[in-house]
Amino acid sequence: MTLPNNSKRRKELVAIAARLFFEQGYERTTVRMLADAMGIKSGSLFHHFNDKQEILCAVIQDGMESAIEIADAALADVQGAKARFRALARAHLSTLLNDRNAHVVALYEWRSLSESSLSVLIGMRDHYEQLWQQVIDECVKEGVLKGDTPLIRRFTLGALNWTVQWYDAEGEKTPDDLANALSALIGLN
Repeated sequence: MTLPNNSKRRKELVAIAARLFFEQGYERTTVRMLADAMGIKSGSLFHHFNDKQEILCAVIQDGMESAIEIADAALADVQGAKARFRALARAHLSTLLNDRNAHVVALYEWRSLSESSLSVLIGMRDHYEQLWQQVIDECVKEGVLKGDTPLIRRFTLGALNWTVQWYDAEGEKTPDDLANALSALIGLN
């Protein structure tokens, strides 16, 4: 499955789909619901996408591209393993908590992807996880973390991803506070 056509209209439709998938879930969101929210007829939706699965793939792809861009920018000029870990944690939380829709859809709807959609997205997921692995490996090399580095990566991403369940943007903690707290929790003060 390839996803050409990055027209402005298609990007708007993907953003609307991300919101609906976030609010309703992929399975409960119908093509009619998508078309109504997009202000088009159900049949017109297929001018932009082949099927609902392609829409889900586009939503997750957009979210992953954004997450990678934000992570790359966060790491660009940061030196030192501890600082790089905190920067990457802040970037991850930013993607989850500031632009919730596509990123949360990726977390919860990955299991709904077809094999062809997975073939588009697995490389992106692996690239993102490799960014984390490199930073965690740096932390171990500098002696500021100890342990099984792939396991540390999984625990870290799991903890960060779970914040979508309990984080309150109107609360007293910011995503930066959460990134700093995680760093302190694992001993990267």
